[in-house]
Amino acid sequence: QVQLVESGGGLVQAGGSLRLSCAASGRTLSGYAMAWFRQAPGKEREFVAGITWSGAITYYVNSVKGRVTISRDNAKNTVYLQMNSLKSDDTAVYYCAATTRSPYGSMKSLEYDYWGQGTQVTVSS
Repeated sequence: QVQLVESGGGLVQAGGSLRLSCAASGRTLSGYAMAWFRQAPGKEREFVAGITWSGAITYYVNSVKGRVTISRDNAKNTVYLQMNSLKSDDTAVYYCAATTRSPYGSMKSLEYDYWGQGTQVTVSS
């Protein structure tokens, strides 16, 4: 079983950047497809970005395309989310998630079996 711990969240002004990290322990991440989700107050958890187990394919929700990049370093057992040109709408708790159900992952939260505790991102306008 894999344990996930997010870090890198914080308070940033609109237009700024943050890089979130998701460090895994317990098992190597190389066999897992990974994703980032977020949940804003009063809203449902939303898919942000996903990456296949190999890292060859990445995919994003339309609202972050061009501003956000997901990447992984399997040697470091870490997945990253680089976020640029941040907007107030990006304010949320960000969660990383892992799955072995498919090498491609999914945009559906129910397809992920392992979750981190989340890291808060707050964008001030």
